[in-house]
Amino acid sequence: MAERDFVPVRIAVLTVSDTRTPADDRSGDTLVARIAAAGHTLAARDIVQDDRDAIVARLREWIAEDDIDVIISTGGTGLTGRDVTVEAHREVYEKQIDAFATLFTMISVRKIGTSAVQSRACGGVAQGTYLFALPGSPGACKDGWDEILVHQLDYRHMPCNFVEIMPRLQEHLRRK
Repeated sequence: MAERDFVPVRIAVLTVSDTRTPADDRSGDTLVARIAAAGHTLAARDIVQDDRDAIVARLREWIAEDDIDVIISTGGTGLTGRDVTVEAHREVYEKQIDAFATLFTMISVRKIGTSAVQSRACGGVAQGTYLFALPGSPGACKDGWDEILVHQLDYRHMPCNFVEIMPRLQEHLRRK
């Protein structure tokens, strides 16, 4: 089989936090650095409060943009009352990527043991855009990117990857 060429994707990073600012957003910085190192394009970056409506609004705004292929959020995936990122993501998803959460949990167990049960990382698809919600720690962002997303967002990854099916994510909308 012939070697495939790398296909850069356009990724938006959303930090969900009541306390972080651009000056101290270490988790967002971790993702941005890894996105650039992998050869992808940072399409947008923002910080929103732990507010379900605000998160949903930003996700819907970004999935409506043609120049964003993937959205990765960090923060708000825990169990406290202010952790509403997962609920916001699920409100937007057309399809959930259940195995993303499962795989993230498997990776987390190796690193933090049973504390992995407190993470509700998730993934899904909406309007042809991939969305992933990672916990708000730089370590969790490294794990999510280094162990899963760097591979699945690389067209060269075999036997399959998210990039190769991007053109087909909205095939149900095509006229017959």
